[in-house]
This record gives sequence, C-alpha cells and structure tokens, in this order.
Amino acid sequence: MKLSNPKTLTVTFLLAIGVVISIAATKPSTSKIKIATNYSDTGHFKNLQVLPKDISEDSLDHIMHSYTKALGVHCNFCHAFANGKPNFASDEKEEKGIARYMMKMTADINKQYFNFEKSTMPDTINVIKCITCHRGNPHPDEIKADGDDEHHDMMPPGPPPPNSQMPPPQPDTSKPNK
Repeated sequence: MKLSNPKTLTVTFLLAIGVVISIAATKPSTSKIKIATNYSDTGHFKNLQVLPKDISEDSLDHIMHSYTKALGVHCNFCHAFANGKPNFASDEKEEKGIARYMMKMTADINKQYFNFEKSTMPDTINVIKCITCHRGNPHPDEIKADGDDEHHDMMPPGPPPPNSQMPPPQPDTSKPNK
C-alpha cells in the first residue's frame, strides 16, 4: 500500500497524533506523583501518629477537609510548604502538634463521656468534633470582644449568679380577663 496521496498522508498523520494524545491522556497525572512523596516505603502515608496507618486516601482527605472547614483555615495552617508544594509528613509547624493533641482529646472525651453502651469501637463515636468549639475560628478562645461573633447567639445563657434574687413571675396580661 502506497501512501503518496496527500489526503491519505494527512488523515494518517492526524490519526497518529490522536493515538498519541489518547495515550498521554490516560497516563497518571503529575499531581498523583507529587502526593506519592508523602507515602512511606510500605505504601502507607508517612508520619501518621494519631490516624490509622492504613487509612485510605479518600478517608484522610475527608478528615482533613472537615478540619479546615471547622477551623476556617487552609492546609498550610498546620502543614509546611516548600517551593509551593505541601510536605504533609513534616512536623515543622507547631500547629500540627496541637492538632494531634486536639484529635486525641476529642477522642478521649467521646470515649469517656459518650460511650454509654461501652462500644467495642469507641474511636468511632463522634459527638464532640472540632467544629463543636472552633465554629470556623482557628483560635476559639479569642472570641470577639464586640460581641459580633456570628455564632454567639447559639451559646446557651450562663447560669444565674449564686444567691441571686429572681423577680417573681408576672401574670400574663396579653389576654383579656373574662
């Protein structure tokens, strides 16, 4: 078969280009390669100290996204970045250590105070979560002094002062007497 016809050559060339593009499109993206540097030699994530060593990537992403939402921050709040790339395994930032402490604290609270049925898997009890206290604020102890915290109205009122005299209940005057 002789390919001297210009139309045949053009179609063959375009077909070959299409095959090359299709093969290139099915190769793994560079973002997967970048993330792979955060895996240990065993294929598990590096430097997990609180979360399970064999956690799936989807589960880990879900957990981390819930933390960023609860604290109103981005990944770089706890994780170190170098040359614009995240180094999730690094312990360089103090906030990462604090996050680990808080993860253990909430798990302990849930296990101790909300494991009424003595579950064999108390680590799955999630009554207290980051958002319970943080409510989108990375430092929940720094409540705005002017009282315009958007969640302030959700807080229950404090107890009355000890030995305070409560005024006697007043009759309902909104309804006419019969």
